Amino acid sequence: MNSKTLIETGFSEWFPLKTLSHSNLPADKGVVIVFVDTELSGKPESDILYIGRTKKPVKRIMGGYLAGYGGKNTKKINQMLLNGGYLEKASVGWILTEKPRIMQEELLAKYKEEHGELPAWNAKKKPNIKPKEPPALSRKKAPAIKPKAAASKAVVAPKSAPKPKTASPKKPAAKVETSAKTEMPSKEETGAETSEKTKPSDGATPA
Repeated sequence: MNSKTLIETGFSEWFPLKTLSHSNLPADKGVVIVFVDTELSGKPESDILYIGRTKKPVKRIMGGYLAGYGGKNTKKINQMLLNGGYLEKASVGWILTEKPRIMQEELLAKYKEEHGELPAWNAKKKPNIKPKEPPALSRKKAPAIKPKAAASKAVVAPKSAPKPKTASPKKPAAKVETSAKTEMPSKEETGAETSEKTKPSDGATPA
């Protein structure tokens, strides 16, 4: 199954998404929508990206797939179109039907039977989408801001009052001892004075 075999079964012609307008889309009726990759057109691996359905084609395609409004699956397709680069290379076609759900299920079953898996955008697994990176800009580093000194002063604890000086008890004792030594006569002096007192005076005899 590919874009060519779908045309043979009654699908409309393929409209490039980048040039799609409201006038190209059908009125509000049950339709099966198919997105194809124009770069894989007609190849055996199939160019079909997605098989969906809706009863409001204009709202679903223009407001959902292209503008990004809707549920998870609609937003997933929107991301693939915009961020995956498929907006430039994808086309859309549809077929009117009274039973869009049944026809969608039949087409998905036939696709899986032929290719062994569902179309890429119908698979539940999230596609790998690499967001476009903006061009690198050289930015100058902002100068480092130093904290104000006033802020640190507020944290400093108040100074405590100085303790009164107390005299050491050992020092006065040393002074007293020194003064005592200076006032007390030495042993030699006291001995000399004692011997002089015991000596008899000239011409006197001891009693």
